[in-house]
Amino acid sequence: MAEREVDRSVSQTVKAQLALRDQILAGSLRPGERISELQAVETTGASRTPVRMALVRLEEEGLLEAIPSGGFMVKAFSERDISDSIELRGTLEGLAARFAAERGVSARELEPLKECLAAIDELLRQVPISVDAFSSYVTLNARFHALLTELSRSPPLIRQIDRASALPFASPSGFVMAQSALPEAQQILIIGQEHHRVVIDAIENREGARAEAVMREHARLAVRNLRLALRNRTHLDLLPALALIKTATD
Repeated sequence: MAEREVDRSVSQTVKAQLALRDQILAGSLRPGERISELQAVETTGASRTPVRMALVRLEEEGLLEAIPSGGFMVKAFSERDISDSIELRGTLEGLAARFAAERGVSARELEPLKECLAAIDELLRQVPISVDAFSSYVTLNARFHALLTELSRSPPLIRQIDRASALPFASPSGFVMAQSALPEAQQILIIGQEHHRVVIDAIENREGARAEAVMREHARLAVRNLRLALRNRTHLDLLPALALIKTATD
């Protein structure tokens, strides 16, 4: 196969993967619903080979489950599945923060993180915080976590964090939009922002154990968000993917 054809196939696979993931997380495809190759070809507009690869990748991500008779099924998740995934990400991010603190980080390298903090502080001055502000927070929070990970200077660790964050609902901002409708919303964001501030201080002071502990605790805040979101499903439109999670009462 020519190089151009290979690149085209890879591009189609990625497009099909993103399109199918969006359908799942938007609630268009329900837990337990079967997805065939032909159906995926029709909904994504990609050819069969890229679609087949996209379905396999989504199975690796944990969003789909292979059916012995052929095809794939949208997977449902337990609350424990999600909390374990978040805990895994927090453990890895804690290690990244410890590496950053122990290996040393210059003031110049920390400046982009401090800029993120300042931008988030500006959002948190809104009372109450608007939905648009929550949306901006998602972007800034993702940038903060990505920058923090890069400070570890550990490509193997960065790859593992990327993989952990790709697990369903395990990203740093996985439940932010769902929590935006909750009365505890602003308080949770303020606590999370304080975690951000403390981990930067720990890295600056080369306190590895402190930096690691803060990031692990920060991930547990996301677990709290998960539980609040699951107990308050009245605003499911803000995070339709919550329908994929089964609670003890389901």
